Amino acid sequence: MNAREVAWRVFAEEYNSSVLEHKGEGEKPVSYIVTPLGARVNRMLVVGVVTDVEDVGEQGKPMYRARITDPTGTFYVSAGQYQPEAAASLSKISPPAFAAVVGKSRAYSPEEGVKYLSVRPETIREVDAVTRDYWVVEAAKSTLLRIDAVEDGLKMAQPSVNELVKLGYPQNLAEGVVQAIEYYKDIDLDRFRNSVREALRSILPEAEERPVARAEKPPKKESVRAKAEPMEKPEVKPEPKEGKVSAEEEETVLGMISALDQAGRGAPWDKLVEAAKAKRMDKVRLEEIVGSLMDKGEIYEPELGMMKRI
Repeated sequence: MNAREVAWRVFAEEYNSSVLEHKGEGEKPVSYIVTPLGARVNRMLVVGVVTDVEDVGEQGKPMYRARITDPTGTFYVSAGQYQPEAAASLSKISPPAFAAVVGKSRAYSPEEGVKYLSVRPETIREVDAVTRDYWVVEAAKSTLLRIDAVEDGLKMAQPSVNELVKLGYPQNLAEGVVQAIEYYKDIDLDRFRNSVREALRSILPEAEERPVARAEKPPKKESVRAKAEPMEKPEVKPEPKEGKVSAEEEETVLGMISALDQAGRGAPWDKLVEAAKAKRMDKVRLEEIVGSLMDKGEIYEPELGMMKRI
């Protein structure tokens, strides 16, 4: 009897960046989505904000689709007649709400070279913000471990499962890392380090002061936002640092979203970018402010490319 698959903690950005699907051998082979950081995902635990639930079933057969966002992106979840408990749970959730999902990774390829990923839930339950924040910390730790493993693997002339295990990495991660390096080739580790930093920043006010690379060596390129502030802060409120989002900026973006939401479906992202440019706000800054507002539960994405106030 096969052991139950581990429920991986993977951020949406890493999961949605995956295109490698691996199928095991035997009478009942297990299918995995192999991420660029070597997670061999069959089962996963996701905790985030349910921003949208829709019944797309036909002829009396319910089929619920939902979007669940974490600080790095969106997971797509679907449950129907073969997941009755999960479908029933989704039908009772009123977005926006925090939820925890344990489910299976799924891949759909409508054509060669195109792959859409989703999560087929086993269980779904509403949770609180504390549970979401705890998951973010656990996912961050898990992601950093995979980043270290890939970094060590890339240093090897020929990446080896045995060598990675000798360095202390789990067997299943070592196997995934070797597969990931072979398939994805040049893996942008800084991108995933930055996603961890942003995820922690969304739940911990001082997260940008904490290093996300290995403890024994600093990142090669230290960003301005990653520098630590003095331990004793002055009484006078400091001016916002680069990367910090001010209340005035948030109010400006909220106003633009309200003005552009003419049909009640939300503000189109391209129109929001244009409105921001008119106020001398570039796209990068707009994304930072929108991310801050989403983390605070002020706005959500009811559908891809649309921003709506709660």
